[in-house]
Amino acid sequence: MFTYHNKMTAPVQSVPFIDSAESMFGFVPNLHKILAESPAAHEAYSVTYKLATEKTNLTPIEVQVVLMASNYHNSCHYCMAGHSMIMKMINAPQDVITALREGKPINDAKLEALRTFARQLLEMRGHVGDPALEAFLRAGYNKSQALDVLVCLSAKLISNFTNALAHTEIDAPMKPLAWTPQVA
Repeated sequence: MFTYHNKMTAPVQSVPFIDSAESMFGFVPNLHKILAESPAAHEAYSVTYKLATEKTNLTPIEVQVVLMASNYHNSCHYCMAGHSMIMKMINAPQDVITALREGKPINDAKLEALRTFARQLLEMRGHVGDPALEAFLRAGYNKSQALDVLVCLSAKLISNFTNALAHTEIDAPMKPLAWTPQVA
């Protein structure tokens, strides 16, 4: 139903975001081809993703833990494969990647506190209460990082929901990391 745009078919306002995605990944991911339909959605995703990965006070692996927690929660087949690939590129431990793909606890206590906090925010639509925030803080995070988790989740809302609407086809480089959501 959605068009996989390229620079010739996309609205002109989306072309800089297509170029940026191509520069970042070496190809234009199908997510960006679909987001190009709406320059506003494409810009919102591109800006929030860049903020999440470049401006938060979370490490690259911590950012990916939050993103993967959202991918799992929102059953995003496309983003789960894509971020599994990214986690491999940043040398995340395989046991962390596996736990995130299976929706299971991470052996690293601090990363597990982060995954749990992100999951609670998603499940409770932000209304996690003070005990959840206090547990996150006790794990070694700070209030700034609690808000940084929201930046990461905001990027994922756009991409996870876009992929659900569009049934985005997994790109060839990500196919070996294809993932099927767990049936409850």
